[in-house]
Amino acid sequence: MVKSAQEWSNDWARSAAVKPPSPYVENTFTRPKSWVYHLTLGLFLGGQVLMRVIQGRINRHHVMDYMVAAGPNSLSPVLMTNLFAGMIFTIQTARELIRYGASHALGGAFAVAFCRELAPILTAAILAGQVGSAFAAEIGCMKVTDQIDALKMLRTDPIDYLVVPRVLACCVMLPVLTILSLVVGIAGGVFVAHQFYSIAPAVFLESVRSLLELQDLVMVLFKSTLFGAMIALFACSWGLTTTCSKSVGQSATAAVVTTWVSLFVADFFLSLLLFNGVQIH
Repeated sequence: MVKSAQEWSNDWARSAAVKPPSPYVENTFTRPKSWVYHLTLGLFLGGQVLMRVIQGRINRHHVMDYMVAAGPNSLSPVLMTNLFAGMIFTIQTARELIRYGASHALGGAFAVAFCRELAPILTAAILAGQVGSAFAAEIGCMKVTDQIDALKMLRTDPIDYLVVPRVLACCVMLPVLTILSLVVGIAGGVFVAHQFYSIAPAVFLESVRSLLELQDLVMVLFKSTLFGAMIALFACSWGLTTTCSKSVGQSATAAVVTTWVSLFVADFFLSLLLFNGVQIH
C-alpha cells in the first residue's frame, strides 16, 4: 500500500523525534553537565595522581620527555607573549602615572599587576593552548584506537603511564616558564619606560623591588604549580573520555576552553586569599 504524503511526514517526524542529537555540533558550554563532569573528573584524577606520587609510582623517563614538551618547546611563544605584554602594560600605565606626576612609581604598579597576576595567567593560558590541547588529542587518539585497553591487558596502569608524568611535567615546568616570563616582561617594561618616557632603568627597577617582595614570588610559584596541575588534569580527563575519532578534535578544544575558564576562576580565589592576606598583614 502506497503511503500518503501525510503518513510520510508523520513517519519522518517520529524518526526525527527519537534521533539523538549529534554530539559534534554541540558546544561544550551548552551542556553544563559535561563541563561540571570534567571538572569533577579532574579533581578525582588529581587525587589519584597525588596518591601515586606519594607512593613513589613515578616513571621518570616519561616525566623528562613531557618536561621537554612543556618547557623548551613552549618557550618561544611564552617569552614573546610576555615580552610584548610587559611593554603594552608599561605604555598604558605610564600614560596615567605621568599625568599625575607619579612616574617614579611606574615599576611598582608594573610589579603589582604584571608580576603577580598577568605573567602567571598568560603563561598558563599559552601552555594550556599548546601543551594541554596536545595532551588531550594524544590521549584521545589512544582511547579511540584501543591503546589504553591494550595497556590494561599488559597490566599497566593508564594513570601511572599517561597521567602522572604529564601532571608532574607541567607542575615543574610552568613555574620555570613563569619566572622566565617575569624576567622578560620586566625587561620589556624597562625598555619602554626608558625609550619612550625617559625613566631611568634604575628608578624603574627600584620601584619594582620596593613593592615586589620575596613572599610574592613564592605565592606566584605556588599559583603556577597549581595551574600546571590543572592544565594537565583537564587535558587528560578530556582525552580519557573521548568516544570516537571524530570527537578527538572536539576534546582538544574543549580541554583548552575548560582549562582557561578554570584558570581564571581559580586565579580570582587565589588572589583573594593570598595577596589580599599580604595586604592585611
